[in-house]
Amino acid sequence: MDYNYIAIEGTIGAGKTSLATMLSAEFNARLILEQFEDNDFLPKFYRDPSKYAFPLELSFLASRFQQLKNELSVTDLFKTFTISDYFINKSLIFARQTLADDEYALYSKLFNIINLSLPRPDLLVYLYLPVEKLKSNILKRGRPYELDIKHEYLGKIQSGYFEYIRQQTDARILIIDSNSMDFVNKQEHYLILKNIIMQDYPLGTHTINPLG
Repeated sequence: MDYNYIAIEGTIGAGKTSLATMLSAEFNARLILEQFEDNDFLPKFYRDPSKYAFPLELSFLASRFQQLKNELSVTDLFKTFTISDYFINKSLIFARQTLADDEYALYSKLFNIINLSLPRPDLLVYLYLPVEKLKSNILKRGRPYELDIKHEYLGKIQSGYFEYIRQQTDARILIIDSNSMDFVNKQEHYLILKNIIMQDYPLGTHTINPLG
């Protein structure tokens, strides 16, 4: 495995933070976790999306950029590689679903300016779960501000990810269907995922159903 930077992605509730944390612990990797719980606009957005979408997306973009800029600009000689539970382009994916057209046009201009200074992941892993399973996971973890997330919203975000992935021609992307897996509680499922992710892949999108 010859990756210096791996990003684990997925729609809300897919398990990306759990998987990134488990992999980083096993391989002594530097771990970058999104600091979304510090965002004061998030609970407001879930209550009134049209009013708070623009400040929410701007604040997320600023915090994601600052965190990745700080973390990825410093070399850690004692870590094997870097793994994160998000990548900066999720900002555009979410903003496309939440912002009006004129707001998104301005937002995308700002994004394109700052994105030029960030390194891209060597491998992007997308954990796929159907919307019903995503919603179930969200309810299980019980974050109060997430409990009112609608199935429709999750479906739009998931569609946004797939649309983004379809447009990528010069990236290394791995889509894993994890619907039948419980890698948090079943060691054998985690080992399967680990072995899949730690292989070398050519450029392009690769879709894998580990238990299919």
